[in-house]
Amino acid sequence: MPVDFTAIDFETANSSGASACSVGLVKVRDGRVVDRMHRYIRPPFPHDEFSEWNIRIHGITPEMVADAPGWDVHLPMLREFAGSDVLVAHNAGFDMGVIAKTTAAFGLDVPDFRSLCSLQVARRTYHLDSYRLPVAAMAAGFEGFSHHDALADAEACAAIIVHAAKRHEADDLERLAHVTRVQFGAIGPVATRDQRTAHGPMALQ
Repeated sequence: MPVDFTAIDFETANSSGASACSVGLVKVRDGRVVDRMHRYIRPPFPHDEFSEWNIRIHGITPEMVADAPGWDVHLPMLREFAGSDVLVAHNAGFDMGVIAKTTAAFGLDVPDFRSLCSLQVARRTYHLDSYRLPVAAMAAGFEGFSHHDALADAEACAAIIVHAAKRHEADDLERLAHVTRVQFGAIGPVATRDQRTAHGPMALQ
């Protein structure tokens, strides 16, 4: 199987994981970027207050998302864009948490996605003083991007995974995860199934 995945990055309005205000998506097929998407998101009440700290980080203001659709509109677009891809993100636990928490805030079913963390892959691939996205991306030959722009960050994340796969001579994400000893994450029904497999029926009683 080729190196296929969808890279994802969220920006949030505040410290709440349910306050997604921007998402960037990058589809990779056979190690090459073939599609990109960026959308602003109107965070759901009561997670819609924008903190000054977050605005300073990503530059997104309440006015910029005032007329944007909510996550109930964006979730089907995410499903269509990513399909059955593994979602790759830098600090994937955060971004997968945003999907799960924002989805729950809308009273919707959490989607079924597996994930791989480019931060953890970078730690097992490069020898760096820092593994922050700009530094790890530079090690992968991707630099000069606008950090905390969701689409640019997703592109940087994709570049890390593609470069790491080449460096480890891994021809798909399963092999890359195995070589780097990074476990896949999961949300939605697949996460429940994985927990049952890992812990057995007694652990759920």
